Amino acid sequence: MAIVATNLKRGQCINYKGELGIVLGLEHRTPGKGNALIMATIRSFNSGKTKDIRFASSDKVEIVQSDRQKLEFSYSDQTGYHFMDTTSYDTITFQEEFIAESKDLLIDGLEVEVLFVDGKPVSIELPSNIELEVTESAPGVKGDTATAATKEAVVETGLRVQVPLFIGPGDKIKVSSEDKKYVGRA
Repeated sequence: MAIVATNLKRGQCINYKGELGIVLGLEHRTPGKGNALIMATIRSFNSGKTKDIRFASSDKVEIVQSDRQKLEFSYSDQTGYHFMDTTSYDTITFQEEFIAESKDLLIDGLEVEVLFVDGKPVSIELPSNIELEVTESAPGVKGDTATAATKEAVVETGLRVQVPLFIGPGDKIKVSSEDKKYVGRA
């Protein structure tokens, strides 16, 4: 199905020059001279890279049918990462290549959204912040809350994060799923 570029929306899957991708952002531009333009930021499913594409307002864009499913992470083993469909209780297994960047943030019971195109999973979206428990860190010193100094801590998934000096083992912290950095205490 093809639509006019002005009708594109964030989150839609498109086929652009034979490559499948998802629209991450849109900006309508009207230059002083000439026709209006639509600048779309698109992330490719094949390469994972984002790029800006300029469409004329009259260009046709091919929309790809997609399906979003909420799944709950159950566990991982040598066969892959296992998720449960919370409506049908079916288990879906993904290989490590698909999970890639997200594996350091997966904890039991974490709800994620998986995008399927033509029945194949193409991307996984985690919540913006994830609560994780600190398992290892150097001890903090009383009064360390006044400076912006940080130290390395290891969380329950094995991820290493820079945290403020007052965070210790057993503390729950929020970590951004986008850049895997400390956001705050949980």
